[in-house]
Amino acid sequence: MSLVLTFFILLFSMGTISMEKFHMVIKGFTEYLGGRKVYLEEKILKESKVPVEFKNMYPKIKNKRRILQKKLALLSQILKQAGISSEIVQHGSEVRFRVNTDKMFPPGSYIPLKSAIPYIMEICKNLRGLGLPIIIEGHTDNTGSYKVNLDISLKRALYILRMFISCGYPKDLLSVRGYGPARPIADNSTPQGRAKNRRVEFVIQTKDY
Repeated sequence: MSLVLTFFILLFSMGTISMEKFHMVIKGFTEYLGGRKVYLEEKILKESKVPVEFKNMYPKIKNKRRILQKKLALLSQILKQAGISSEIVQHGSEVRFRVNTDKMFPPGSYIPLKSAIPYIMEICKNLRGLGLPIIIEGHTDNTGSYKVNLDISLKRALYILRMFISCGYPKDLLSVRGYGPARPIADNSTPQGRAKNRRVEFVIQTKDY
């Protein structure tokens, strides 16, 4: 009889739920998943002393792609006000932020104009909080020597990379490429096309985000 009684006491203890511990588990899962409130039955709320609404909790899961699009749209407006044209292009998991270089670099130089430096830093400040990998690409038109254009495009990308690092962007998330005139996005036979091809592209990797 003692063994049977012990067995039933054990079953009862296993079937008894501590509402306070139950709420703590719910709170932990909710906080991990980024939630703010938990809605439970009125009876449960009355029996528990654990607060159900977590006022000081902020979502941990963010849609980085949506935030990135908003930041790039804002940057595009800022650059437009300065007379610098830009374009946002989506390629699968890549987002390309194309910035024209005519008002950012003197012709034939890889050192930015002083007037352009604040805008390059503004790009960095808006993107660094997202922690996304960025490839900085330099591109030119086909005017002049192919080798010189290739060299300038790479040096411009490297210069911007150094500026991003000084701005606080994690250097392990940055890389550069210089293509010179090899990847035009417009017809190099017209002045308008050549102007569009003179650009820097911030290729932002959003895979797994």
